[in-house]
Amino acid sequence: MSRAAFVGFGEVNTPAEIIVRKCEEAKKGLEAEGVELVSVYPVTDDYEEKDIKKCLDALKGQEFDALVLCVAGWIPTHAVIKIAEHYRHLPMVLWGLCGWYEEGRLVTTADQAGTSALRKTMADLGYRFVYLYDIVGKPSRTAEVADFVAAASAAKALRHARVGMAGYRDMNLYGTLYDGSSLKRVVGPEIETFEMLEMKQRYDAIPAEEKAKVVDEVMSGWKFLKPAKREGMEKAAGYYLAVKQLIDERGYGAISLKDVDGMKKLLGFPPAPIFMLLSDCAGVCTVPENDCLGSVTQLMVKAVTGQCGAYLEFYEFFEDSVLAGVPDYVPAEVTDGQTTVMPAAFGELSEGILNVSKVKTGELTLCRLCVVDGKYALHMVKGKGVTPPRWEEAGWTQPAPQLPGLKIYLDDTEDFCQKVMCQHYIISYGDNTRKLADLCKILGIEILG
Repeated sequence: MSRAAFVGFGEVNTPAEIIVRKCEEAKKGLEAEGVELVSVYPVTDDYEEKDIKKCLDALKGQEFDALVLCVAGWIPTHAVIKIAEHYRHLPMVLWGLCGWYEEGRLVTTADQAGTSALRKTMADLGYRFVYLYDIVGKPSRTAEVADFVAAASAAKALRHARVGMAGYRDMNLYGTLYDGSSLKRVVGPEIETFEMLEMKQRYDAIPAEEKAKVVDEVMSGWKFLKPAKREGMEKAAGYYLAVKQLIDERGYGAISLKDVDGMKKLLGFPPAPIFMLLSDCAGVCTVPENDCLGSVTQLMVKAVTGQCGAYLEFYEFFEDSVLAGVPDYVPAEVTDGQTTVMPAAFGELSEGILNVSKVKTGELTLCRLCVVDGKYALHMVKGKGVTPPRWEEAGWTQPAPQLPGLKIYLDDTEDFCQKVMCQHYIISYGDNTRKLADLCKILGIEILG
């Protein structure tokens, strides 16, 4: 649950009961959105500054992720800033309430006089904040305030997030690389590499009965279009348990494995079912091929939406849409119906368990963290995913499997393609652009639309 300090302001000469009533309504609305609050109101501009001192005393020693400055009426700027300055390191919401209609006339406490006096001042002082104002007769913007507070909590969590990376730079790709220092400074997560040897050593020590338990209790629930070898299923279970040990010991929130030049080339085992088990059972974000910024994008998406942030890879571009799919797996969370798999081989690779599930359709947000001219940016668009016509990737043993994928319709496909940052993009369902934009605003990351 996100947690914020809620401070309600009103001028000393405004009837206190009005300010209290408005602040109380705003506070209850935020709590209904799931925000835990440390609340202080009313705070006025009394000459001796007793209210300011009372507020600072009440907030002292409390833990919260954001500061909500709720302006319920005109308030001189200094009264707000004397509190905000103590928390300039935190993201803030400047939230102006509004008046009401009474017997055919508008009654106002000049809320936006207070916020308009504050907005530029807060910007000049370098605060990280969003400015929101209610409109008379319209629903309050409580949900937007709550989303920004949630983004502040997400930014705090990302500061200590960890990604586990088996190997590095699969296939010598450039687009999956990262700079550790700048990533830590701007976004926060730490990417820790571990050797595949460590994973193999742990795998060799996994008891046979533990592997069998995963096969019998989890993998047996998958729908197999053709029977798979028990040996391959137990191998997948063993590697899953080996990586899960690392997750449990080191607190990884995301995992990537060296895929083509690692698992497939050195260990002779395509890792699709390992990723499925890690996502569905261990609850971590997963992406193949040592995609560092892909993993961090997933953590960002999960932090603000609660969704797993599945990856998709581009196959074809059309005038109005893109074909995005995967040659290995999708998490159960984005699967339409039962998880469906089959044994299959691609080119010279050994046979593995391939996920051929259908992917959920609907409105979605497509995004990827990237670096442009030395600065972090999030390329983000909305789209509508539909089930694509039958398609296949050349090279699979015939009859070729129907890979999981979506045909995603975009408002401006050409613009998206001209800005595309990598073959991997992260999807989440629904319009999450505002939530992600709030997070990027807090982190200082540019949005590329």
